[in-house]
Amino acid sequence: MAGSDTAPFLSQADDPDDGPVPGTPGFPGSTGNPKSDEPEVLDREGLQRITGLSPGHSALIVGVLCYINLLNYMDRFTVAGVLPDIEQFFDIGDSSSGLIQTVFISSYMVLAPVFGYLGDRYNRKYLMCGGIAFWSLVTLGSSFIPRERFWLLLLTRGLVGVGEASYSTIAPTLIADLFVADQRSRMLSVFYFAIPVGSGLGYIAGSKVKDVAGDWHWALRVTPGLGVVAVLLLFLVVREPPRGAVERHSDSPPLNPTSWWADLRALARNPSFILSSLGFTAVAFVTGSLALWAPAFLLRSRVVLEETPPCLPGDSCSSSDSLIFGFITCLTGVLGVGLGVEISRRLRRSNPRADPLVCAAGLLGSAPFLFLSLACARGSIVATYIFIFIGETLLSMNWAIVADILLYVVIPTRRSTAEAFQIVLSHLLGDAGSPYLIGLISDRLRRSWPPSFLSEFRALQFSLMLCAFVGALGGAAFLGTAIFIEGDRRRAQLHVQGLLREAGSTDDRIVVPQRGRSTRVPVASVLI
Repeated sequence: MAGSDTAPFLSQADDPDDGPVPGTPGFPGSTGNPKSDEPEVLDREGLQRITGLSPGHSALIVGVLCYINLLNYMDRFTVAGVLPDIEQFFDIGDSSSGLIQTVFISSYMVLAPVFGYLGDRYNRKYLMCGGIAFWSLVTLGSSFIPRERFWLLLLTRGLVGVGEASYSTIAPTLIADLFVADQRSRMLSVFYFAIPVGSGLGYIAGSKVKDVAGDWHWALRVTPGLGVVAVLLLFLVVREPPRGAVERHSDSPPLNPTSWWADLRALARNPSFILSSLGFTAVAFVTGSLALWAPAFLLRSRVVLEETPPCLPGDSCSSSDSLIFGFITCLTGVLGVGLGVEISRRLRRSNPRADPLVCAAGLLGSAPFLFLSLACARGSIVATYIFIFIGETLLSMNWAIVADILLYVVIPTRRSTAEAFQIVLSHLLGDAGSPYLIGLISDRLRRSWPPSFLSEFRALQFSLMLCAFVGALGGAAFLGTAIFIEGDRRRAQLHVQGLLREAGSTDDRIVVPQRGRSTRVPVASVLI
């Protein structure tokens, strides 16, 4: 045995967690040439050399992904834009209306891990093409369901989750493999502009197409045609970049995928990822509730204020609130996402914890304004819109930043799995159940009061106040993320550079004493 240290070399390590591999260049006690453990910030020529794509082509790919993301959210909220008409057509209550969104989100949530696993291992372009083609066909089919088959509408909305899952878990990882540092943050902000803008366009398209065609079914026939265009653009424009290549040193070995269970274990030990996902869950809960119920709530508010006639059975529900709320969603989304990214980018220069702190400020700031928007609805619809505008702007500050946090605290070969895990968590505890929960609480409150338009308004008002409380909890989760963000980001960078290895059951390292403490080293380094 090499060396004269008399301490037993098969001892328990003082620190069994992941650590730098001894003998790695750049670490104390190593041999060989030291190198920086910071990722190289590549210029345009460097990115083109690694990805094989020109800067213009890479930007075009982001544009295509942004278009499809916009289309996904446009389709999701077209239903919310014509929800009063759907309630009248199928003769359903608030709880059943909330179930439409819940079924869709649940399907999306269950399928996300499947596409996350596939996205880390197979061609991402073809996975997205297949999912979006299927989603377009199912969405078109849902517009031909007769009034006595409400369960079939629920089924088709559930199947729409296939397309969403195939896209949302994969698209951000393509952007991460095309850009680094501030370039990535800017491109992610462009990509996530599509969420609020697409949501707003869903309300606008739903209400306007219904008005023009005189039938709400035509609102569900707009996005399938645009989905065909999306598949063609994906097939012709998008190319698969190498995973993680833009983040490695030129002499670092390529990263190999680990088993799915190893990926899940690593993610579970990543506090920044877990806490930021919990914070994003609160965002999903609030946005999911408002997205489905805000137009209906505003309509009921106008009825109580006697500004709009009530929506009676057999009549078309005539209201401008879906259109106005759609414009507000578009505008606040653009302002919020841009504001959040810009504030975070400037604060990062002096505070490495800027990202989670900006997210926390956005959620904690939005909670009182959302509460005020609900409280003022019976007195002034104008004040309600003003408070909704401020609250949604602050809420939208999180979208791009949360995605950026995930991408820099998780290594490239498990990012699709991380996206899928975050989708499952945020939807399971967030918007998968929040629309139904809000509707259920509203129905229960209405049963305890005499039937009237005022009781319908008050029931939905009180149930939506739950959103302000959940938003405050999400802000606390992001404050917790700020505690761990620096260490988790550092570990991910070291892993990508080959300076950190994860110990597992099949690892060939053993523990030897070095400099007063036990250290893991390869078996070969202690054999003669």
